[in-house]
Amino acid sequence: MKHNARHDAQGAHGAQNISGAGEPPRKRSVGRSIVMILAEIMLTVGVVCALYVLWMQWWTGVQSEHAQLEERANSSWAQPASDGKNAKIAQPQSGEPPVQPTSANVGELIARVYIPRFGDTWERNLVQGTDLTELNMHGLGHYVDSQWPGQVGNFAFAGHRNGYGQPLGDVDKLKAGDAVVIRTKDYWYVYNYTNYIIVTPDQGEVISANPENPSAPATKRMLTMTTCEPKYTAPTHRWVSFGEFKYWAKVSDGIPKELATNGSNGNVQFINNESTPFFAQLDSLKPVIYGLLAAYVIIFIAAAFAWRWPLLRAIRNGERSKPDVDIYGALVRHQPGPGVIRWLLTLLLFLAASAAVVEWACPWAASHIEILREMSNYTAITPA
Repeated sequence: MKHNARHDAQGAHGAQNISGAGEPPRKRSVGRSIVMILAEIMLTVGVVCALYVLWMQWWTGVQSEHAQLEERANSSWAQPASDGKNAKIAQPQSGEPPVQPTSANVGELIARVYIPRFGDTWERNLVQGTDLTELNMHGLGHYVDSQWPGQVGNFAFAGHRNGYGQPLGDVDKLKAGDAVVIRTKDYWYVYNYTNYIIVTPDQGEVISANPENPSAPATKRMLTMTTCEPKYTAPTHRWVSFGEFKYWAKVSDGIPKELATNGSNGNVQFINNESTPFFAQLDSLKPVIYGLLAAYVIIFIAAAFAWRWPLLRAIRNGERSKPDVDIYGALVRHQPGPGVIRWLLTLLLFLAASAAVVEWACPWAASHIEILREMSNYTAITPA
């Protein structure tokens, strides 16, 4: 009997080895649990910081592009080359440039801006006003007290250099002679970039009618673009780019040569053959969040019915060691189904939570945390 008992005990021990327990169950460690939780908290903070950068550098640009595409669609402005292939060169016109528009409400679309140096597909809306409402979501903002395109004086506008699509993010790449093309409803106004200066936000003379000599009457048709300096930290100064008027043309006559290229068969093509990126069709991540949560609920219910919670059952029955206390591990363990399903469910939750942080937490942080507000928002130059 003793031999049999000892044999049964050895058999049970062998069965335990086969079941995967192996060594005696590991005891929970308070020290390991504390280290694990601290590491997970630090990882979470790092992920949140990365999501804030993603929001600032990418998602704000997607939202801004979505708003600009809607504005263009609602403007009913004629396209000079809708298919991008059958364009013709609009000949420069002589005589006094027409001024368009002559008035506009704040937030109203007044022009579309093209700067080939920033890329063939670069195009931004220009609306009236330089408040953050206009600059954050509508591309570029026209200083309400400055002149209109083509008018004698200084046609001045502002834009973000970082975030919100960073319309003027590459101003430091401009070279003398580069074209800055302004398109209103009926006219093209072509300016040539000349130079830049860096000023403090209170140096309003740079957007005066005659920035070269603010005390003298304006004699030139100038263009001024203002943006943040430095680019990636709290903007203490403004980067101010200047240009001078070259010529004007009619939209009905085609496109300026500065926006044209020759196709393989020699025909004239519009360099800005605009296409709509997938994410620019969204103005919110709410559909993504709700879709991920719906997928999670469906898979969770199906897995619970099909497999229940095999990992928790194994831990409860002593077939698996009790794990140390942690956060993410506990989340994975409490999902139903086999390992692949548990990780899939956890991934869906992670993606939904990340999208929620980008959708709601990041805008709140940028509005309420001082250092983030300074880094995220642009302040226009104060007119003299």
